Formats: sequence, C-alpha cells, structure tokens
Amino acid sequence: MTEPKSSQTQECATTSTLTVTESEPAQANFGQIRCKHDGISPLEGIRVLDLTRIVAGPYCTMILSDLGAEVIKIERPGAGDEARKWGPPFIRNTPESCYFIALNRNKKSICVDLKSKSGQELLYELAKESDVLVENYVPGKLSELNLGYDKLKEIAPQLIYCSITGYGPTGPYSKKPGYDVIAASVGGLLHITGPQNGEPVKVGVAVTDLATGLYAHGAIMAALIKRTKTKCGQKIDCNLLSTQVASLINIGSNYLNANKEASRWGTAHESIVPYEAFPTKDGYFTIGTGSDKQFKDFCERINKPELSENKKFLTNKLRVKNRGELLKTLRECLIQKTNKEWFKIFEGAQFPCGPINTLQETFNDEHIKSIGLVKTMEHPIAGEIKVVGPPVEFSEGGNIVRNPPPTLGQHTDEILRDILCYNNEKILDLRKNNDVPTLTLKLRKPRTDRKVQWSNETIDNEHLNRKKSKCCCIYDKPKKFGESSSSESSEDECDHCHGHVEKKKKKRTANSSDSPPRPPDLPDSSPGDQDVTNSEAVAEKIAEEENRNEESIPQPDSTSDK
Repeated sequence: MTEPKSSQTQECATTSTLTVTESEPAQANFGQIRCKHDGISPLEGIRVLDLTRIVAGPYCTMILSDLGAEVIKIERPGAGDEARKWGPPFIRNTPESCYFIALNRNKKSICVDLKSKSGQELLYELAKESDVLVENYVPGKLSELNLGYDKLKEIAPQLIYCSITGYGPTGPYSKKPGYDVIAASVGGLLHITGPQNGEPVKVGVAVTDLATGLYAHGAIMAALIKRTKTKCGQKIDCNLLSTQVASLINIGSNYLNANKEASRWGTAHESIVPYEAFPTKDGYFTIGTGSDKQFKDFCERINKPELSENKKFLTNKLRVKNRGELLKTLRECLIQKTNKEWFKIFEGAQFPCGPINTLQETFNDEHIKSIGLVKTMEHPIAGEIKVVGPPVEFSEGGNIVRNPPPTLGQHTDEILRDILCYNNEKILDLRKNNDVPTLTLKLRKPRTDRKVQWSNETIDNEHLNRKKSKCCCIYDKPKKFGESSSSESSEDECDHCHGHVEKKKKKRTANSSDSPPRPPDLPDSSPGDQDVTNSEAVAEKIAEEENRNEESIPQPDSTSDK
C-alpha cells in the first residue's frame, strides 16, 4: 500500500511523478502548466478490496477499476457472486452469465472462506496492503466475523471502508436486507412511475442500485482526497433507500415545500407540455419543448404553426392548463408518419427529441457506433464478449476497459504470491484447509432443461417416426447429427447430456454380452430400457453430483442490492 501523500507535493498518490514546466514568456505573461501524464490512470496505484455482490457494489467497484484502481474481488468458495448464476441468458452455451459480465470487468478474483480463522487472517493481510474496502453485507454481519470497520481500523488505519446496505447502519430498518425494487417502492419511485391512472411500474433497469453505486464511488473518491490531508482512512455508509429518496429531486421538493402529493404521468411531464412520447406510424417518438421558442419551432416543423399562435397555448403555463386539448391535436398529427420520417423532419431542431429505440436499434445507432462506446474483449471461457465502456472520457485518458471479467478464483495464486508474498508451501497449506480452494474450470455446455420432452418439432433424422435413440435427452430443435443416431460408431453428442448415457449403454453392452438384444422396433420410451430412457432420474443424479460441493457450503448472507 502506498503511503498517502500530502496535497502539496508534485507527485501523484500513485508515486508517478508529474513534470511541471513553465511556458515561454513570449507566449504568456504568466506561466502555463504542462503535465506529462504518460498514460497514467486517475486511480493508478490504488488497491480496492471488493466484498460486494449483485449490482450496486460491483457497479461502484467497476467504475473504480475503469479509472485504474486494482480491484480484488473477494468471492465465496464454490459459488462466488450470485450474479454469476443469474441466467439465462448465458454467453454461447457457457456458464458465464450476461448479468455478471456487465458489472465485473477489470477485476481480479480470489476465493476466500471468510468464516474461517485463516481466511479472516488473510483478509487482514490484504487490508494492510490496500486503500479501500467495499462491502454490501447486512449491517453487523461482518462485525460478527471480526471483519467490521472497528476491527480493520486497528489493523489498517489507512483503509477507507465503504458499506453499501439497504437502509443504513441505524434506524428501525437497518437490519433488513434490501433489494432495488424494494427501495424503489418504499422510497416513492414506483408510486410516480407508470401510466396515468394505471398500476405502479418498475423501471426497466435497477436505477436505485446504479445511483447508490455512483454515490458510493463519488464518496470513495472524496475520502481518498481527504486522506492525503489527514493520513487516515474512514468509514463511509451508503444505502439504497436514502439514495432513492435523494433522487426524488423536484418531486420530493414539491411535497416538502408545497405539500403536493405526486402521481403517475407515464412518459409525460407534470409541469411541461408537450414533453412525452407520442405514437407514430411504426412506434413512439419523444418530444420535449421546455420553452416557448422551442414550442414554436416544433409547431412549424409539424406544419401546425397556428398552434403556437393560439391564445390557449402561448405559454407553458397555458399549455399545462389546456394539456388535454393540445395533446389530442398533436397525437393526431404525429401518428401520420414513421419514426424515420419524423427524425428527418426534426433534424436540426431547437428542441430535443428522439425515437423510442429497441436495444437492437440502440446499439446500431450511428452515434453510439461512431463514439465507440461498445468495447470488445476476449474472455478465457466465453470467447469474444462485448461490454458498454465507461461513459466518461478524460482528456488525459486512463478511464478504459482493460481486462474481461474474471472467472471464479482466477487470480487467487497471483494475489497470494505477488501481494502477500506467500510461498508455494503456504499456499498449499491454505488449500489443504480449504480456506483457499483449488478451482478447476470445466468447459461444458449448460443444460437448459434436464427433463425429457418430446414434441412434434423434434428433428427425426432417421425418418423412423419415433424418438431418437442416441441419448437420454429429448429436446426441442436439437442439432442435426451427421450420421444415423442409431449407429454404435457415431461420435456425435447431444447438446444436453453430451452422450454420457450412450457411453454407459456401450459399457453395459460390453459387460453383459449375454443379454438379449433389444428389438429394433421397440420405442425408446420402453420401460425395460432404464439406462437409455429414464433421463429425468439420470439428469437429477448428475445435477446432484455437480452441486454436492456447493450444497455443503453455508448459504450467503442477504445481499443489500439486486
């Protein structure tokens, strides 16, 4: 861990020296500062211990990692972050979930059993070598494991300890687990979201989680700056509910200062008209006119200049008062053309506007493509993956996507050797005690359904008007085998069971040569052929074996975000 430096020094907190020179006097009366940045990232040299899962915490630490911090993700042995299993969708028949990929780039993963004594000692040692710790356990849970702020403050006084919870460390709800949609409900967001006179609607993404992660990231940055002055770390508490209530902005102010209760307005705005999405010939187009000048430009472009001259619509206050009459006329007009036609008509307009895009349209938008917001990288298991890069650009660079999200425990040995200077013998001792488990990556296609199914859509490659005899799984739209599935020499495998039952059948045939041959016209669902047809039992047995280790591990604490 780098010793925090005074704000008066010419050196960055990462020990990378900035060269400061004065420009030639002929160019200016007083000196202009030029810095040689040499590609330095804003948080280069800062180390973050990431004990978070799901969304808010990982989003916060991903932002820090984009800015150059070394983020070490501490994960539960055998399972890791719950988001690793949140699917489908998974990426190209691998165990890598799209959910986890979206929030964990640029990080390193180490598996540590925090409930064991040696696992706790390991975290103490990492804390001594780190600048920031971020966690999202229920308040008090880490203190029970001797990993709370009071304990770590004694061990690592320089550490900035950020807790992200559902409701904060105090108050009647403090011990409750918190999810995004619950905080959005209690915090009033769902009350004001949805169609007018309709049911409450959840926002399409976890905006309360994301806002909390952003607040936490900003707080950590401020604490790092303060540490350069005090030489000490501190405790930061962020929570979903407080973030949500703070995010009510003008709607909250309306109630607090004018005693005005809020209501749902769909895409419309309570205080500005027109300001909403209008149906078009092939979708919806959103218009926002925040001034009388913008409204006039809008009316001229839709060939309705008389609307801006109508006494009922001269000002925004009048337009809000006569909302119904104005919107009825606008809807009748805008539905006459397509989104593409309106987009061309509104090009160069003074007012903001745009179509409601699908995700396909969003990522194929010419502007999104031109700024290179989507980044492509190579993942060790999933192959080529794409992520949305940082939305913030620095003139001196350094806010970038560097590495793909880690596999579970991918960097365990690297961290133990390079940061804690453990030798191979000590690492082996940890593995013997299962405090730092050995992880074996097994590439295989995930089963989407382990139960036998038969439908008319199943491909009958052999034209026998019966189920396939190659494997135990009967499934919708399987791949076409290159040869007859009844051939004993076929090496083709089922996408679900990978031919394991066929192999078992061959072994049984070899060991029981005296067994009578199966009649060729006997259907695969014959009750006498248990090795081939009882796929549900076989699949359940396989699932039980695969999950045996995971089931023996204690379940995680309730997360503070989802």
